[in-house]
Amino acid sequence: MPSLQDMRTRAKEAGLMKLDRLIATRQHIPTNEIPIPIKELCERYEKLYTGCINDVMRELCLLNQNLPSSIMPLRDEMVVCGEAFTVKSAPNVMIEGEMTFRAQMLDDMKPEGLVVWDTSEDTEASLWGGVMTATALSKGIRGAVIAGGIRDTKQILEQNFPIFYKYRTSNGSLGRCMITHYQVPIKVGKVTVRPGDIIFGDIDGVVCVPREIAYDVLLRAEGIERNEIDIFSWVRQGDTISEIIDKGGYF
Repeated sequence: MPSLQDMRTRAKEAGLMKLDRLIATRQHIPTNEIPIPIKELCERYEKLYTGCINDVMRELCLLNQNLPSSIMPLRDEMVVCGEAFTVKSAPNVMIEGEMTFRAQMLDDMKPEGLVVWDTSEDTEASLWGGVMTATALSKGIRGAVIAGGIRDTKQILEQNFPIFYKYRTSNGSLGRCMITHYQVPIKVGKVTVRPGDIIFGDIDGVVCVPREIAYDVLLRAEGIERNEIDIFSWVRQGDTISEIIDKGGYF
């Protein structure tokens, strides 16, 4: 017969919320290998455009992979692709410990990464500037997507660093916000971005491609682009709409 203590322990365990499956789902970080070198993958993506990638996402019933439309490139011609290096910050008056944690984060950045920064909807501070740009370049980072503010815009432009952002402000981050996490899953708009996902941005915005399907999406998108070359040629040579559709074209 179980003791009273055993019965109390079992009752307590029965009352605990079982969150293992939820944690595994929400906090999963992909680790799958990609069949080609990541640098080659990124360079091939950068020859495409976000509309084409988004159409492939739609075929796969992934309709919420586009980051908020308010996030746009600093220059229209900026195109970038890289592995997501995620950062999470939040408005905060505290300062102690911020620079130490930021230095640790910068040390952990790896070549071919692309910083994706969730600012917790901050509207006051800049999270990225000239020195951060120089540091990222020295680490081999391909670009940054900041769901918030930047400053030192002239310095960023001079370094020709692809950056996507929401607004500009001269406000620094110290005393206004604090980095709380990095290399964890984050949510930007409706999109969950996990470390290692493939992020691609151009003049039309930023799209997140889950790492598990990034290579297959690339192949399909390259096929669509080849098809579009044919469609444009059919339009230029005067084919009718019906003729173009009959040959597999679309509009």
